[in-house]
Amino acid sequence: MITQIKVTGIAYEVDEVTRKYVIKKVGRLSRYLPKHALKSVTADVKLAQVDHDYGNKYQVEIILNLPGKTITAKDSTSNILAAVDIVDAKLQSQLREYKESTIAHIGRRGVMSRFKRSFGREL
Repeated sequence: MITQIKVTGIAYEVDEVTRKYVIKKVGRLSRYLPKHALKSVTADVKLAQVDHDYGNKYQVEIILNLPGKTITAKDSTSNILAAVDIVDAKLQSQLREYKESTIAHIGRRGVMSRFKRSFGREL
C-alpha cells in the first residue's frame, strides 16, 4: 500500500470521510506498481472546489512520484467522490503502461516476439 499520501484542499475543506476515501483509493494503486517502485512512491492529492455560474464543481488531481517518472491525472465533476473514482481509473491505466515499460518480461507477448523465439530455436 502507498503510505506517503498527502491530501490537500484548495478552496475546499477536506472532511474525514473524503480523506479516508481518497487514502483508500490511492493506497490500492500499489497493486499496479512494480516491486522496485513500492518503497519510494509518494502521492500528492489536490482537491479543489471550482465555482461556476451553473453550480459547484469539484476538481481532483493526483500526482504520483515514481522512480524515473511522474504520473499525473486530473478530472472535474459535480461530485468529489466521483471525481476521485475517475482519476483512479486513469491512473490505473497509466501505471499499467509504466509497469510494461520498466519490466522487460511484461508486455512483450506480441506475434512477432513469438515468431522470433521459435525462429531462434530452429537455428
